[in-house]
Amino acid sequence: MAKRKIDTFDALTFPVVLMVFLLFAGMLFVFFTKALPAFERYGLGVYLENVWKAAEIPEEEVYGIAAALWGSVYTSVVAVTIALPISIAFSIFVDYAPKRVRHVLVVLSDVMAGLPTIIYGIWGAFVLVPFLRDWVMKPLYDHLSFVPLFNYPPVGGYSYLSAGVLLAIMITPFVSAVVREAYSMVPFTYREAVYALGATRFEATKILIGYIKPAIISGVILGFGRAVGETVAVSLVIGNTFNMTFKLFAPGYTISSLIANQFGNAFIYHHMTSVLFAAGLALFLIGFAINMAGLRALRRWEENVQL
Repeated sequence: MAKRKIDTFDALTFPVVLMVFLLFAGMLFVFFTKALPAFERYGLGVYLENVWKAAEIPEEEVYGIAAALWGSVYTSVVAVTIALPISIAFSIFVDYAPKRVRHVLVVLSDVMAGLPTIIYGIWGAFVLVPFLRDWVMKPLYDHLSFVPLFNYPPVGGYSYLSAGVLLAIMITPFVSAVVREAYSMVPFTYREAVYALGATRFEATKILIGYIKPAIISGVILGFGRAVGETVAVSLVIGNTFNMTFKLFAPGYTISSLIANQFGNAFIYHHMTSVLFAAGLALFLIGFAINMAGLRALRRWEENVQL
């Protein structure tokens, strides 16, 4: 009887799993076929060159999205670098906080995770960018311009740093949720054992954080995947300029913002649409690889917990 129930359950769920797989494969196929003309014309240069020359004459069109690729990865790295310590600190504080305070903080974190990205973008453009320009970028430029990261004049404030900070704010609820759940799932006997050895709360926290390291890694990777695909919010604060530099105060571009800004008039040009699909294909593959790595790290952590 049990075997028949399992077989029935598998028979009912398999079509759904197959449909999801076919949907994923179909999306990948569409992106690849639509991007094929760009690969035939530019080859891998579409990913390796930094040029964007739109022209009504197809022979004069030249495109390369290296700057957008760089901007997507760079801003995501900045975001994760900022969000990781905040997420870990928030998760630890929530674990030790009183129950009422913990409930309020978790609800606020969940609300932040569910806010539309356009809200973050508007707030970032009108509040965050001026604040960072006047209170962070200008002081760093005035006093630490000999450091290569800070030697670009922050004229408008729309920059890699602004995009990275905004993305950090946006992904912190996601990263902290993974870390918080992992930290709360640490067996109580482990906590008792640590304190029984005479460890202080700080020492015990360090040990327990080491225990959930795979979960922290998976949270970071999932947060990176969330950041690299963000569109509206980033396009409002990054400056949308084909720069390819590591200077934090310089404006830049990301793949998502490039597609959002150019797709509306891409039909006017002969090759632009296929190039944008090639950019989307790159973003698709990056997101897929990042999320697969995160799921693998999370699975390793679950196996360790079971052991």
